[in-house]
Amino acid sequence: MQVAIVKYGAGNVYSVVHALRRVGVEPILTDDNEIIRQSDRVIFPGQGEARTTMQSVRKQGLDKLIPQLTQPVLGICIGQQLMCARSEESGGTDCIGIFPDTEVLRFQPRSEKDKIPHMGWNTVAKVSTPLLGEGAYFYFVHSYYVPVTSFTIATCEYCGVPFSAAMRRDNFFATQFHPEKSGAAGEKLLRNFLELTL
Repeated sequence: MQVAIVKYGAGNVYSVVHALRRVGVEPILTDDNEIIRQSDRVIFPGQGEARTTMQSVRKQGLDKLIPQLTQPVLGICIGQQLMCARSEESGGTDCIGIFPDTEVLRFQPRSEKDKIPHMGWNTVAKVSTPLLGEGAYFYFVHSYYVPVTSFTIATCEYCGVPFSAAMRRDNFFATQFHPEKSGAAGEKLLRNFLELTL
């Protein structure tokens, strides 16, 4: 099985490489559109700021390529956010639009206890996907979130706001949390993604 990790200037990609090695896969970290197109699985990970990362995505033609992919695709963290229609980060940024009519919003703290970014372990709920289990703990690091939509397949809550911990549309899956940093639960999710049949 050929697994491509999309290289587009976002941070945190090497932890995804190491996580896949732990589950027995040697991935290809690539910015080659043809390799991405021909791979059996594609992972679109990263940490970063919406406008800068979208500039890289457009420069590489990924905004056109990724929506055309028919194999299973997994977006992680900023990958999930960039798969939405728009982010309010950086004064507003148009994104790829795989999840249409979805806008990424910034958390608004309700009190001094609400720290931004949301960082640390949290459980997911309302799970409707074979990728992960109800109540599993995953590791989050993010200041922006996707509200719950018709594409939401798992939820979490922070600052009193329920948000999309995971999303799906057809062959496109995405998580706000970092499976590569989430121990056994994260490794199970990656294994499930690799074994997925659509």
